[in-house]
Amino acid sequence: MYNIRMLDKRAQTLLKTLIERYIEDGQPVGSRTLSRHSTLDLSPATIRNVMSDLEEHGFISSPHTSAGRIPTARGYRLFVDSLLTVKPLERAEIHEIQGAIQPDQPQRVISQASQLLSQLSHFAGVVVAPRRQAPRIRQIEFLGLSEKRILLIIVTASGDVQNRILIPQHSYTAAELTEAANYLNQNCVGLDFGQVREQIYSELGQLRSDMSELMNAALAASSEAITESSSQYVISGERNLLEVADLSSDMTRLRELFALFEQKTSLMQLLDVSNRAEGVQIYIGGESGIAPLDECSVIASPYEIDGQVVGSIGVIGPTRMAYERMIPIVDITAKLLSGALSSN
Repeated sequence: MYNIRMLDKRAQTLLKTLIERYIEDGQPVGSRTLSRHSTLDLSPATIRNVMSDLEEHGFISSPHTSAGRIPTARGYRLFVDSLLTVKPLERAEIHEIQGAIQPDQPQRVISQASQLLSQLSHFAGVVVAPRRQAPRIRQIEFLGLSEKRILLIIVTASGDVQNRILIPQHSYTAAELTEAANYLNQNCVGLDFGQVREQIYSELGQLRSDMSELMNAALAASSEAITESSSQYVISGERNLLEVADLSSDMTRLRELFALFEQKTSLMQLLDVSNRAEGVQIYIGGESGIAPLDECSVIASPYEIDGQVVGSIGVIGPTRMAYERMIPIVDITAKLLSGALSSN
């Protein structure tokens, strides 16, 4: 968080006005516009001097094509932390959210929440579903594809099938792969993955070194497969981002963003961080640590079932978004989703 005390009241007012105008209009903001909207009785020359100071501090920048200024991610951060006035939602909007999120089957409620976030924000809405109970293993098989490529097949008790390619250092014969599969099936059937890992690791020292390598590779790949199968999120309104001029002007970055939505892992990790925090969390631009989100902001909040945090919801859109409106939308939706799921 940047310290608001580094700016005097005059600079704070002009920065707040500049960001509000830019969010509203999407155009670089000049000194005349600031003079009209800031309620400060300052000369254009004084305003230009303050803007130069704000630019020097890194809160605003000057596009090459305009004499006006636009906010930087650092400017948005200071604005969100210290200058923003959050606007309560209209009663009609609250009723709309309440009407859309009704106690029902959990998966349906989660989809409703994701769609609602997208509709209200006009951006992408995302809900991380509660993690499913760790699946139990029914069968494990190894299939040699080539000298150094092995297909690991995991079948869970529910019938879910997960496949992973292993590339161990050692080459294995069909007989050795069968031996390894038989060992795992004799010792692991009916256990969840945590129990399997604990049991196998305790016995690795008793296995010959080449078989230990295969077991380690299988455990690592199984961990990834089981984690993916027990974690998921529902995202709605990705196509809305195609209509956002701030994002659609860079098609390479937009393609990277859509690839992120499909790949899921990095976004899941970011949203999981919000599960460990209280209230609404805001990640602006590069703060997410995920390159495709450098021109985006993510507003996220955890939600609960019977008092226990089980997932998170969020809105993904451009850094130029109406934060004063998005924050209460995410906050209230998270609370109503918690209530709908807890009543089941």
